[in-house]
Amino acid sequence: MEKRKFGRTGHLSTVAIFGAAAFGEISQSDADRVMEQVILAGVNHIDVAPSYGQAEIRIGPWMPRERNRFFLGCKTTERTMKGAREEMHASLKRLQTDRFDLYQLHAITSFEELDLVTGKEGALEAAVKARQEGLTRFIGITGHGVDAPAIYLEALKRFDFDSILFPLNFVQMANPKYRSDAEALIAECRRKDVGTMVIKTITKGPWKDDAKWAACWYEPFKEADAIQRAVNFALSHDVTGLCTVGDIHVLPKVLEACEKFTPLSPEEREKLIESGRNFEPLFA
Repeated sequence: MEKRKFGRTGHLSTVAIFGAAAFGEISQSDADRVMEQVILAGVNHIDVAPSYGQAEIRIGPWMPRERNRFFLGCKTTERTMKGAREEMHASLKRLQTDRFDLYQLHAITSFEELDLVTGKEGALEAAVKARQEGLTRFIGITGHGVDAPAIYLEALKRFDFDSILFPLNFVQMANPKYRSDAEALIAECRRKDVGTMVIKTITKGPWKDDAKWAACWYEPFKEADAIQRAVNFALSHDVTGLCTVGDIHVLPKVLEACEKFTPLSPEEREKLIESGRNFEPLFA
């Protein structure tokens, strides 16, 4: 599987970054089976958070043996320095490790939240202190929503974050404002050598009824060829990689699509974006 430099961290991350949200509500035996699939695929980067149900507990047993295999990124949804510090130490304990490679301010979906975490005694101060103490090497910011790219452009003005994470798919990019902000964010990340992860790459749209067939809070594309197109679209942008889907049954198709990634021409990307107008975007 292709690897790309994760910004100034220098880590060569696989274009498939394991999104541990898939471990939210599964057994340890199922998680073990999936971890074996992830390792077999060569994935070397994990993205996890305490808000992902049982994910940290499921990954924890693997860390004493496999910690050096993975670039390990964790997150906090706490907004204060005190809360974030406490949550970080709880995550370290559950994950059975003494350090993170990346610690991220998670789910910053409004400028008001950005003010909180970057303000006095905000969560950012906890991350900076943790970096000074050797508990994390790098600091990032993550989230979703229609304003995400604009928020992270502002965040990069306030602090020299090492990474960002935001949604990127051809349906959402049919929104002209979102596209403009996303392209500006990617360009700024390249200029500042910021690692760039994207999420929700195989999103078809919001669930329209109760017939949910996947453990995702959005409806993903189902067929392998549709997933391949969506993965090709996302990875044809100047990003490090994509966080894999939150459903362990769809995951193998995403891993395979990442292994078979074929860059799209600008014309092919435009055609996909145009086709995205036939779907309802996840964020309006």
